[in-house]
Amino acid sequence: MTVAPTFPEAVAADPVFLADVRAGLSKPVKTLSPKYFYDAAGSELFEAITALPEYYPTRTEVGILDSRGPEIAALLPEEAALVEFGSGSTAKLRRLLRHLPDLAAYVPVDVSGEFLAAQAATLRQDFPGLPVEPVVADFTRPFALPEAIGMASRAGFFPGSTVGNFEPAEARTLLHRFGEILGPAALLILGVDLVKDTARLEAAYDDAAGVTAAFNMNLLKRINRELGGDFDLDAFRHRAVFNAEASRIEMHLVSQRDQTVRIGGDSFTFREGETIHTESSYKYTLESFRNLAATAGWQSVTAWTDPDALFSVHMLRRD
Repeated sequence: MTVAPTFPEAVAADPVFLADVRAGLSKPVKTLSPKYFYDAAGSELFEAITALPEYYPTRTEVGILDSRGPEIAALLPEEAALVEFGSGSTAKLRRLLRHLPDLAAYVPVDVSGEFLAAQAATLRQDFPGLPVEPVVADFTRPFALPEAIGMASRAGFFPGSTVGNFEPAEARTLLHRFGEILGPAALLILGVDLVKDTARLEAAYDDAAGVTAAFNMNLLKRINRELGGDFDLDAFRHRAVFNAEASRIEMHLVSQRDQTVRIGGDSFTFREGETIHTESSYKYTLESFRNLAATAGWQSVTAWTDPDALFSVHMLRRD
């Protein structure tokens, strides 16, 4: 006789995570939010992804920041406060800091207080003349900037093409919120991935070494561990496809057979070939992104690309 598995009660799990998973898997087209990729294992896998030969965005954006850093810095007002939304690692920030010796303050914003404190401490050591004022907050929601920055001019920094992970309407809302937080006449520097040939796009999200597949599958591991799920990991596979009509890369987890999965006492059925849509990454042209930004109250100052026009860094000004 097979002993039935036991599942923790819903109250023992993260209630928001559990509610989001239940809601996503109950939709006619099943989804899971990409924000749940980033547990400790997921974060390590993503760092590995950024170093893969197929994954061009990180190294290309860094190349733009290195080559165009003086031009970017020259457009910022003197003694500005630089607010980085979803700061994470400071690797890209440091590309700009060396050209910004007179910043009034650097304000990193991240949900992880412990990680944020550690990054702030390291920055203070490496840039002893730079006031660092961390804010623990979810950048997708309103938050207050620290009083310590006073009346300094504000500029935002949002690298990594994270804006592409939001549906266009959500990206518009996010950009509008950044404007409300930063205030009138603020500037915003952000990375935006560009439309390119399908083969190159799909390879970036489905690498030969299988690291991105492991990153996607780790989401199911996390549900099993934290929410009492019983996903059979061998019964799903990773798929990345470019949806040209929507101009986005889609990542999916594809069910390899008819099956039922239990999570926190609930059951979810899958047909063979049915997918869980785990992430969209929208790709823009320079013009299409400028148009999106304009609807959120931002006007283009300029944009920089790499020689192959794979990626772009935009400078926007708030109306």
